[in-house]
Amino acid sequence: MERRQFIKNTSVLSAGIFITKDMLAKNDGPIYGHGNMRYRLDKEWSKADSQKNPVNDCHEMVQDSKGRILLLTNETKNNVLIYNKSGKLLSTWGHDFPGAHGLTLFNENGIEVLFITDTVKHQVYKTTMDGKLLMTINVPLETGVYKKAEEFVPTETTIDSNGDIFIADGYGAQYITHYDKDGKLRGFFGGKGEGDEHLDNAHGIVIDRRYSTPTLLITDRTRNCFKRFSMDGQLQEVIKLPGACVCRPVIKGDHLYAAVLRSPDLGKENSGFTTILDKNNKVVSNLGGTEPVYVDGVLQPMSQADKIFLNPHDVCVDNDENLYVAQWASGKVYPYKFTRV
Repeated sequence: MERRQFIKNTSVLSAGIFITKDMLAKNDGPIYGHGNMRYRLDKEWSKADSQKNPVNDCHEMVQDSKGRILLLTNETKNNVLIYNKSGKLLSTWGHDFPGAHGLTLFNENGIEVLFITDTVKHQVYKTTMDGKLLMTINVPLETGVYKKAEEFVPTETTIDSNGDIFIADGYGAQYITHYDKDGKLRGFFGGKGEGDEHLDNAHGIVIDRRYSTPTLLITDRTRNCFKRFSMDGQLQEVIKLPGACVCRPVIKGDHLYAAVLRSPDLGKENSGFTTILDKNNKVVSNLGGTEPVYVDGVLQPMSQADKIFLNPHDVCVDNDENLYVAQWASGKVYPYKFTRV
C-alpha cells in the first residue's frame, strides 16, 4: 500500500509539474504594444501542416459566431482555412480563388455568409460558410468609368444591415461601388484623384457604427490615412497616420485596428507593424511599431521598431480581444496570435 501510494503521489506531483510547465510555455512569448493595449506574441499559433495545407499570401481573417477563426489565402489548394482559437485546423475549402484578397463575414437574417474579393478574376463572390457560391458581382460597366474587367480589381467589401454591399476597388480605378442586397448597382464615388475626396490604394472599407450615425471608413493607403465618408459618399474626415501604410480598418468595441503593410511608405519592404486607435481616432498602441507620440495634438511619424512582421496585411480581433495577424509576401508564414495581457 505504501509503495502504491508513493507512486500515486509522485504521478500527481509530476502531472502538476508538467501542467505548470505547459502553462508557462504558453506564456513565455515577448510582449508588444503600448499603454493598456499590450499583447503576448505566439508565432506558432497555427497547428496546420504546411505540407498538407500550405498558404501563400495570408490576406484576411474573421471570427464567426461559433468562435472559429477563418483565414483567406490565395493558395488554391485551400483558399479558406478554418481554425479554433487554439490554432487547431478544423477544416478547409476553396480551390477557385487565385486572387483571394478580401474576406467579410455578414449575418443575413440569422445565417452567416462570406464575401470574398478576387483581384485576379476581377470579381466579388458571396458564399455560404462552407463555400457554396450564392452570388457573383462583376465589373460595374454601367457606371461608365470602367471599360473592361481588368480595370476592376476589388480588394474589400463591407455590408450594411439591410444587405447593401459596398466594394472598394483598391487595386483598380479606386472607386467605391454601392449595390443593393441582390447585386444591383445603386451608386459609386471616390476614384483616383488629387483631392481629399479621391482615393489612392483604397485597400479597405468598413461601416463604422461607434457613433450615432453610421459612416464608411475607407483606407487611403498611399496617403497614410483613413477617410470617413457618409453612407452616400460625402467626405467627412481624414484620419492622418503619418508613416503608416494601413490596410483595412477593423473595428471591435470602441477600438480601430489595422495592419500597417509598410512604413514609412510602400517602397520600403518588410517594414510593417500593427496599429490600434481609440474611439477618438488617437493611436494608443503599436505592435512592432514606435510608440505613438502626439505634439500639440498632431501625431508624429510612426515606423517599424521591432522586427516582428515583414508585411502584415490584416488583423482579426476575437471575442476575448486577442489579435491574429495575417501577412502578405512574408515567406508563406501562418498568422501570428497576440494574447492580450
